[in-house]
This record gives sequence, structure tokens and C-alpha cells, in this order.
Amino acid sequence: MWRCCGVLVVFLLASVARAADTGLPEALNERQWAAVEDSVDRCLHWLSKQQQQDGSFEGDGVGQPAITSFAVMAYLSRGHRPGAGPYGKVIERGIDFVLATQRENGLFTYEDAVGPYKKGKPSHTATYNHAIAGLMLGEVYGLCEGPRSARIRQAIERGLDLTWKLQFARKSRGEDLGGWRYLYKRDEVESDLSVSGWHLMFLRSAKNAEFDVPKEFIEAATDYIKRCYIADRDGIFTYSPGDRGEANEAMTGIGALSLALGGLYKDRRVVEAGDWLLGHPLDHDFYRNTGRYYYTAYYCTQAMAQLGGKYWKAFYPVVVAEVLDHQGKDGHWKIPSRAKEDKLGEVYFTSLAILTLTPPYQLLPIYQR
Repeated sequence: MWRCCGVLVVFLLASVARAADTGLPEALNERQWAAVEDSVDRCLHWLSKQQQQDGSFEGDGVGQPAITSFAVMAYLSRGHRPGAGPYGKVIERGIDFVLATQRENGLFTYEDAVGPYKKGKPSHTATYNHAIAGLMLGEVYGLCEGPRSARIRQAIERGLDLTWKLQFARKSRGEDLGGWRYLYKRDEVESDLSVSGWHLMFLRSAKNAEFDVPKEFIEAATDYIKRCYIADRDGIFTYSPGDRGEANEAMTGIGALSLALGGLYKDRRVVEAGDWLLGHPLDHDFYRNTGRYYYTAYYCTQAMAQLGGKYWKAFYPVVVAEVLDHQGKDGHWKIPSRAKEDKLGEVYFTSLAILTLTPPYQLLPIYQR
């Protein structure tokens, strides 16, 4: 449905597409589905009021342009597109802000990412910002025309060059080969599943948009992710190979999703992750006890959509009920009291909530089954 060889194909608003039309079983009844649609539409209206003069969406600079990229993808996931409809200009301004953050070396970052690693500073967050911005641009590339399309193509190509350099930079541990971590070395661990998942999504999105992404780069990334699988832990995937302390729902979600997007959706590790997640629903108890609910819900819901079938039908309704329960009257989601990324702001959490609710539309190419 996306642009191929320079031809722009217009797609209908997401209200015409539902899970049953895209290979996912219906997991909600009509009343529940109407509540999801109303929730997303009210939220997108709220989001439009959070856009700043420079095109960014409200949030700490250390989280830019990822925060703005998530907001743009939230609009795309409901079927809105650049230059058309009620949010066309909003989306275009967001895209232009992201493009303006790219540095000479190809890195997408709003704040200067220099010096040694420091938690919560650009030296920590820039690699996330880069991959998430690249992912968004890959998703929107087929919907833009003219000079903006040319700028996006150039930005993606430059961004890919940096992602590849980071992927194949010299690493002291063999188990870290093929993955990504921070711009500057923090400790002996030079790749982790959290960062690597986003860069793999960038590669996959660019490949879907018909950029030249050699298969060996994706294969090297999926080989790294396989090494983060630990079957005998409480959680199937862990933060980095051999790390036995951070195997949890979030890592299991991103591990399964990454392998699926790398073309390994039938891999036993993906299926076992799905089975494990069915036994660990993201319900109210999980919400109360975690500091990363929306981050986790985003990963896991997208992973279960890749698995489809019983996995989707059992998992999605539980997440929907919990996410909708915390939505504010004006349409947005407040920062949870235990949130670990609270400085990133309400747009960040709200955008992740929308992306958690919208997999049934199957409109973001990266997540289509």
C-alpha cells in the first residue's frame, strides 16, 4: 500500500480497517472497539495541541527527536498522513523538525551528544533518538512527495550509514557482535537488547521502504538478539547475553518482536516468548508494580500481533482495558507515579499508549503481518 518507484498511494483512514481484515482475530466486541477508536481520536486531538513552534512535540530535549517521532507514528497508525486531513500539517511539521535534528555525521539528536557516557544525558539517549527517528522516517517516506521526500531519502541514507558503523564497530566481547548500545562505552557490555531492537526496526523499516539494506546486517542483528534468549529465567529474553538479572516482560516483548521483524516470526524463541507472555498479562497488578508500563505494553502488544491467533486474542483485551482505564478526560495519559522515564513528558507516554492500541489497524508497514 506504500510508495513504490516514486508513486504515492493514498490509503483510507484506519476506521475502515480492523483486525479481522488484516489477519488478526477479532479480540474486542463492538462496544470495546468503539471505546478504542474514541480513545485514540480524542488523544490525537490532544497531541495536536502539544506541538511547539519548531514542529517538535512537548518533551525534554534529551528525548528528542524520539518523542516527536513517536507522536508522528501515532498519527500514522490511525491512518492520518502528511499534508492531508485534519492533522496533515501537524505531521509535516513534526517530520521537518526531526529532519532538522540530524547532524553532519548522520546522527539524529536534538542536544549535543559529546563526552563520556552519562545516564539520562544525550550520551545515553542519542542512540535511541537516532534509531527511533530513522524508524519514523522510514514509515513516512512513502507518504511524502517532492522536496520533503528527497530530504527524507537523504536523511535515511545518512542515518543508515551511522547505524551500520555503530553495529560493526570493534567490540571486545564476541557475544556483543551485531548489536548496538551507546555512542560511548559505558562498561564491558557493548550491545544490549533495548537499543538493538530499535536499530533493527530502523533497518527493517528502511528495507520495507526499498532502501538498500544488505541482509547480512539484519542477520547479524537477529543473531545478537538470539543470544539474549535465556530459557531458564523468569522472562525469556534478557537485557544482554549472559545477563541473568534483567529478563522480564519488556525484554521478552522486544526480543520476540525483533526476531519477528527480522523475518523469524516462526522461530521457536518467538513462540516460547508468546507462551510466556500469555502467562504474564500486563494487567492492573503489573501496572502497579512496574516503572515501564507503556514502554512494555508497546513492545509486547506489537509482538503478540506478529504471532496473531490465540496470542493476540488473549493478550490484547487485557492491555486495552488497562490502558483505557488510565486515560485522562482530555484524551492524554498522565505520567505514572512509578515511571522511570518521567522526564520525557506526557507526549512520550501518550504516544506509546496510542501505538499500543492501534496494532489492529495494521497501517504502519513495519508492524504489518
